[in-house]
Amino acid sequence: LHMGKTMKEDLMVVVKYIKQLYPPEFNVFGTYAELYHSYFASQAKENAMSPLEDKDIYLLLSWVHNIYPKDMRKDRVLAEELEKVKLGSLLPSSLSKELEKKYLDSEEVTIKNSLSKCLEKEIQRWKEDKEPEKLNGHFQSELLAIFVIQSIYSGQKRAKEISTAVGEELSRRLWKELPTFLRSYKDAFEDFKERSKKHRYYKPILIANINNCWNFRDYTEKNMSEKDGNKASILSTLGDIENGGFDVLLQQLFAQLKPIYKKFTENKWDSSNEIMNEIIKTTGKHISDFRTLKDPFYQAIVEKIHARLVKEYIVRLLKRKVSLKTPTQQQNLAKKISKNAADLETFCTSNGSQATWLNSALPKLAEVIRLQDLGAIKIEVATLATTYPDIRKRHLEAFLYIKANLSRSELKSILGYLADSTASTPLGAPLFSNINVS
Repeated sequence: LHMGKTMKEDLMVVVKYIKQLYPPEFNVFGTYAELYHSYFASQAKENAMSPLEDKDIYLLLSWVHNIYPKDMRKDRVLAEELEKVKLGSLLPSSLSKELEKKYLDSEEVTIKNSLSKCLEKEIQRWKEDKEPEKLNGHFQSELLAIFVIQSIYSGQKRAKEISTAVGEELSRRLWKELPTFLRSYKDAFEDFKERSKKHRYYKPILIANINNCWNFRDYTEKNMSEKDGNKASILSTLGDIENGGFDVLLQQLFAQLKPIYKKFTENKWDSSNEIMNEIIKTTGKHISDFRTLKDPFYQAIVEKIHARLVKEYIVRLLKRKVSLKTPTQQQNLAKKISKNAADLETFCTSNGSQATWLNSALPKLAEVIRLQDLGAIKIEVATLATTYPDIRKRHLEAFLYIKANLSRSELKSILGYLADSTASTPLGAPLFSNINVS
């Protein structure tokens, strides 16, 4: 700092007062500048070759890349004159690169260790079994995400202040470190889910950690390019954490719903409205607990519930428990299914589900049951297969068991509208491919 200040002030004196006292060919300013630079560079080199602590390496690199070329040599009074002299860098390129590597290695290890310690503290908080804080009605455990993001951002910012190239290299290294850290976070979360089921605040802590993923997800989406392979890895791990949390949160609900759904076939759909009301009432009690999830996650879990409710209903229709011989019987069942479908759609939509792709499944199946004309049935089946391309012959065959008045040839003719292949599931959200037919 002393040398830099002295060089800058002395060269200003040369520009303002001394330069004009000599003939131009003497190049007085250039002579002074080269001598000062030579001495400064020799001192910088001497320092660079001696044992340095991390903060000293950072400071020396800041001088080489930033302070010396920008603050000193770009000074309003000196810039024009210094441009003619072409002084070069304070350090040889090889020595500068060596220092940069030391700095990058050290910074990477420091940030990595700091993230690891932060995760250990977070795990300790889970073990204390305290209710997480709420922000805007959502459970949060945001210290981890905030600390991790700030550590990475601060490291990148410091490195960029040395030079753009150093900043980019540290960013590249830290972007590789973040997926590794999140995998450790996922492993710790999995361990907590397995070992801490009896904790008083087990579910709130799960919800807080799912919410925690939003900060990582938002930061990654905004700061990483689609071409960066680390981005896909980060988002995949976050998806695993979120979905793993959802699965645990939904276990109790789905366990309670299973015996209720069995009542449909046990009662031959005679009390279907009462059964659907029971399903909706049971589900509603659980959904209220999920409102402590952040909005994107609340919507995601409601849509998972919506898909499960529709799927379980279809499972009961495919159980081959009801076989109706007359059109009147079939039309009565179709009405019941349509009514159940409408109640289910209203309930899920009112609770925030935007999974509209599910809404036509049950009405279309009801229509197949209602129709008696073979050509009309084939058209409806073709429409169903277009809407839900993962439906297979085995599903339709089990479903058509309900229509006991179909002849073997009619059944074969209808089934001919569907593909035999089960090797690949079409793109998009699956519905029938998740349903096994016994």
